[in-house]
Amino acid sequence: MSAATDSEDILATAAGWKAEGERVAIATVVETWGSSPRPAGSRLAVTASGRIAGSVSGGCIEGAVAEVAQKTMETGVPQLLDFGISDERAWEVGLACGGKLKVFVEKLG
Repeated sequence: MSAATDSEDILATAAGWKAEGERVAIATVVETWGSSPRPAGSRLAVTASGRIAGSVSGGCIEGAVAEVAQKTMETGVPQLLDFGISDERAWEVGLACGGKLKVFVEKLG
């Protein structure tokens, strides 16, 4: 399955949740550099009740994005998040190299 198809599925899932009356936020990877588990265009949908579909990264980044998504649903204010880990720090935590990613979080209509 391609990244585009994955993103379309996430958006369809999010639209379904919205139709059920859920508040929904969408997080999209807009830029990557170096080592990044998911490519630009990858999406994560989060509902106010805690449902999640898709992925923008992994580990602690995904949790941080979900937390920001909750705030974005409450305020309606979109946010651009910037995550990065240096090559030196990456080696310490068992990764081959560092990387950066930017994730845009917005409330779904």
